[in-house]
Amino acid sequence: MNKIVANPTQELAEFLVDFRYEDLPDHIVARTEDLLLDWFGSVLAGRNARQIQILEGFAAAMGPKGGSSDIFVSRKRTSPFFAALINAASSHYAEQDDVHNGSVFHPGTVVFPAVVAAAQERGSSGRDLIVAAVAGYEAGIRIGEALGRSHYKIFHTTGTAGTLAAAVGVARILGADAGQMLNALGSSGTMAAGLWEFLRDGADSKQLHTGKAAADGLLAAYIALDGFTGARKIIEGEQGMTAGMSQDADPTLLVDGLGSRWAIGETSFKFHASCRHTHPAADALLALMTKFQLTAQDIVEVIAHVHQGAIDVLGPVTNPQSVHQSKFSMGFVLAMIALNGRAGVSEFTDTALNDPAVRDFSAKVKMVLDTRVDQAYPKRWLGHVEAVTRDGQRLEMQVDTPKGDPENSLSRAELEEKAMRLAVSQGGATVEEMQGIIAGIWKLRDMVDTKIFFNV
Repeated sequence: MNKIVANPTQELAEFLVDFRYEDLPDHIVARTEDLLLDWFGSVLAGRNARQIQILEGFAAAMGPKGGSSDIFVSRKRTSPFFAALINAASSHYAEQDDVHNGSVFHPGTVVFPAVVAAAQERGSSGRDLIVAAVAGYEAGIRIGEALGRSHYKIFHTTGTAGTLAAAVGVARILGADAGQMLNALGSSGTMAAGLWEFLRDGADSKQLHTGKAAADGLLAAYIALDGFTGARKIIEGEQGMTAGMSQDADPTLLVDGLGSRWAIGETSFKFHASCRHTHPAADALLALMTKFQLTAQDIVEVIAHVHQGAIDVLGPVTNPQSVHQSKFSMGFVLAMIALNGRAGVSEFTDTALNDPAVRDFSAKVKMVLDTRVDQAYPKRWLGHVEAVTRDGQRLEMQVDTPKGDPENSLSRAELEEKAMRLAVSQGGATVEEMQGIIAGIWKLRDMVDTKIFFNV
């Protein structure tokens, strides 16, 4: 039975303003640096995306002509609000940003854009940025977990919990006290939004979700510092988030293990450039084809055993009409694995979208709900595929820990290679510029002013 907590939102707010850099284990500090680099590569990978260019045009029309904070894809400067908006949208475009399994939430794409924009405006140190990021991750992950599995069926948790996560991170940069942090949570929670319906149309809403979450979270934090009040029980209140957005919420998860469990350390890196729900099956198919030395032509059917969340998100995408939508098609992603041996950012192209061989293999793939896989989710994302070959064999492969999970993580060398590939792929930065960024991130904890290091 869960313990009774009188006001978990307030208890969480108090913790989020009380912990200090010295309270963080060294591996958590290092993990935060790893995640920052991973996020930065994803930002630059969105440089030429139509959605990001539209948002840049909006910022140019509505925002200041200059400012304290970088828009990394265009090398321009603007206010923290518009920098957070564009950088968050851009970092969620290539589908390579980090994910926390248990909350089904992409923390980095909302926390880092807001925190970095505010840190640049305030001239914060590297340690300030690390603490703020940890606070944002801690809040967002716990809120996502508290909202439960039912929330994710309708709501994009990165847009909802992400708004509060961004607010918390920025509030730490601004030096908020517990009351101001609670107000920031209240205001950000009442703005939290993001619905999955866009997947059915292949609409652009996913980038709007992250852009608005980061920008609205930043807004909530800044106005809280000036005395703007928000609901004190925005999460667990009778008309709060859990009441309106969930059928299986558990607000006690907001405070469970505070100070002993650092949720940021549980965050996974995305190895494939596609929706995370495709990754376990992609890893399993790759392992199966390697073990049995199969080619795509050897396979006549693939059955991906999945959890319900995968069916909810991927099921509507039956005939992808854009590159981005193809990343939410199990068939398309497994076709990339079968035909190319990988599903990275360079594999998802307009050419691949219209390739008859890709379409043919994609049609061979179907998803089935697997009770065992579903029961393990969301704490564990199991990969289980069956492949039927032309000679009638039925082969199976299971992967218990997808590539990128903390137990099967990317090394710093792999993270550097990934970030470099993402940045260079769209001309977001040169190799030399990224080498400087990478060196700076590995020294983040000793940096006096983060504005110096983020100039690319």
